[in-house]
Amino acid sequence: MTLVDLCYLGLIEVGKCIRGRQFSSVEVTRAMLERISGSDDRLRSYATLTPDLALRDAAQADAEIDSGIHRGALHGVPIAVKDLCNTEGIATAAGMPIYRDFVPERDATVVSRLKSAGAVLLGKLAMTEGAFSAHHPSIQPPVSPWNPDRWTGVSSSGSGVPTAAGLCYASLGTDTLGSIRFPSTMNGVTGLKPTTGRVSRAGIFALADSLDHVGPMARNAADAAAVLGAIAGADPDDRSALDVPVPDYLADIDTGVEGLRIGIDRRLIAGAADADVVRAVENACTEFVDLGADLREVTCPSLEQVARDAVKLCAVEAALSHEATFPRRRDQYGLVLARLLEAGRKLDGLTVAKIMRRRAEFRDQLVKLFGEIDVLLMPAMNTASPTNAWLAEKSDDAQERLARILFTAPFDMSGNPSLTLPGGETSDGLPIGFQIIGRHLDEALVLRAGHAFQQASSWHLRRPPG
Repeated sequence: MTLVDLCYLGLIEVGKCIRGRQFSSVEVTRAMLERISGSDDRLRSYATLTPDLALRDAAQADAEIDSGIHRGALHGVPIAVKDLCNTEGIATAAGMPIYRDFVPERDATVVSRLKSAGAVLLGKLAMTEGAFSAHHPSIQPPVSPWNPDRWTGVSSSGSGVPTAAGLCYASLGTDTLGSIRFPSTMNGVTGLKPTTGRVSRAGIFALADSLDHVGPMARNAADAAAVLGAIAGADPDDRSALDVPVPDYLADIDTGVEGLRIGIDRRLIAGAADADVVRAVENACTEFVDLGADLREVTCPSLEQVARDAVKLCAVEAALSHEATFPRRRDQYGLVLARLLEAGRKLDGLTVAKIMRRRAEFRDQLVKLFGEIDVLLMPAMNTASPTNAWLAEKSDDAQERLARILFTAPFDMSGNPSLTLPGGETSDGLPIGFQIIGRHLDEALVLRAGHAFQQASSWHLRRPPG
């Protein structure tokens, strides 16, 4: 097996190899660090690399496995986390030069749970400033492993790029308006935005408290299920974390989708997405029908107003998150985040109250819709693979920004779980993703549907060049 082949094994697969002693965790970790050394100068996905810590953790995993201790699917497997997850003794800057010297004294809950599962931490992943939509001007953005001229997604682009490029076996991202799902579709990986409260946010730098979600990004749905199982659950340090049982997400993942009621709003999709995106969603429909699913035409609640509301709510909640440093240190902020915070500080209470009322109404409408179906198919984005130049040209186009988040932000507002997975390619071979959206706390079903699709297709197995 070549170095590249080893680094492209799935998380569950490489974990089995480590437990079976085909490879040691140290050998796998060294291979991954070697690949990072040879590729990440170009891709710029890591904000901080922690090779000494990784090798120490890998050696500990090997010793435990040799003594008969098995912590589960992640034991000894090298992963990485977005640089807004607090890590004890390791700088956590959240993409902001203002915090470049901040070194937490304790881990975020998700990091401590990954460690308890025996995962090996390779480092912290690059991200946009404060997890909003643009990188700080002093920071060079990650580069797409598929095509350097194409967008990598925000704000978890630093999580999507290395997961796609074989520089970690899985990663953690966060999603406020679409920031797990955008880099997942752009980079051809599988990303899960869990139900609001399914995963603790304790020790996570907040963008917008009621919209933020922490979730896994991996090469396939089963790997994402393994990571979710490690990080999900109640947390006394986060009052928003739901105190409900965490299922074994892998237990029934092979059950298939026979009889599963899958909803699709073709009129909505055709009117809001380009031809490549529509084709990928239609191909997914065909695949699911062939697998025995029951495809149903539905009318989705209107998304445009709730997407507009999400941006405004994000602004006001972000203003609160940054109250200690903005506007007092305004000169240290980039223009895009500063504009968001300024807008949030100006929003009046009556407007916020109306947003919260419409949010509750949208949630109720989705509950009614999910009484008729089990999951909902949606595009991950309106256009398949925009160029960086085109996005820069459209940076001040509010309607274009709204179109980009139309299929994602509403489900941050509602809190429904959503799995984004590769389902097609553009004419020039770039990945296109789609979403499977489920009922609250029904991640197991969403992951099962994604796994069934991936067992019958090969889009998730494609590798970027190099």
